[in-house]
Amino acid sequence: MKLLKLVPDNTNIRFLRWRVPFYAISLLLIAASWGMILTKGLNLGVDFVGGQMIRVTFVNTPAAPVAELRETVGKLGYGEPIIQQFGKPNEVSIRMRLPEGSAQNADLADQMARKITAAIKADHTDARIDGVDSVSGKVSGELFKTGMQALLAAMVAISIYIWVRFEWQFGVGALFALVHDVSLTLGMFALTQMEFDLNIVAAILTLIGYSLNDTIVIYDRIRENMKKFRKMPMPELLDLSVNETLSRTMVTSLSVLITLVALLLLGPNVIFGFTAAITLGIFVGTYSSVYMAAPILIWLKVNPSSFVPTETEIERQERLAREGA
Repeated sequence: MKLLKLVPDNTNIRFLRWRVPFYAISLLLIAASWGMILTKGLNLGVDFVGGQMIRVTFVNTPAAPVAELRETVGKLGYGEPIIQQFGKPNEVSIRMRLPEGSAQNADLADQMARKITAAIKADHTDARIDGVDSVSGKVSGELFKTGMQALLAAMVAISIYIWVRFEWQFGVGALFALVHDVSLTLGMFALTQMEFDLNIVAAILTLIGYSLNDTIVIYDRIRENMKKFRKMPMPELLDLSVNETLSRTMVTSLSVLITLVALLLLGPNVIFGFTAAITLGIFVGTYSSVYMAAPILIWLKVNPSSFVPTETEIERQERLAREGA
């Protein structure tokens, strides 16, 4: 029985043929993404803007009535609640943003909590309020700051690793590809106004790792081919390297996408943003490894002889002596 092959052997797709227009499109998308981030902003969640979390247990109910709870809390006028199951099926947490003006008047947050708990008890007699926790705007602001610092630190550390592992040109290429991936993901959240919370920061860190893995595989093959084909033009060598790793790239991407599509269609709303971020990241991460990380090596003047050790005068004389012996 023949094995299924997603990519035929000896493919010869000229990826680098379109490197200039694809680079131009990517630069425009990066600029558009940051334009939307600066103008529309991100729809920051409770983790980053502060809020309250109310823990509720439904004593006589095997599973919490999440849909009814969402309707009960939503009609109070405090915005859309985030309801998550935790622990047993009849235990949930309800997260709400702090009401406007709560920074100046702390009583507004207390009033909101009392109204929500009263409405829940009125509609569900078996509801037990296990606790009400508040996240101040100051704490949430620190969470946002540290989350962004984590993203930046991860990208810088990755670039340094690739610089040491390969050469500085490869580090620059990997960093640019990661900036491209993160920018487009943030741009999607600015465009759609999906909630941006700590789960999304985790998703972006995940896609950074995925994009890096794909980039390193291609870079490693490029370096091997640079040693084997000293006289091959750099665009052809890059095309060869990408084609040789194409099968692995397709299998990995499709395997992950199958799971992600299932989560998008059948998964809970709580992780929809997380799943959407990683799904987009699979596409842009694969694209950037081919059309961002690889072509930039040409513009950085990398060629098959770039990293060949330079022969000193003494080494040249010794080599000539051995050849003449």
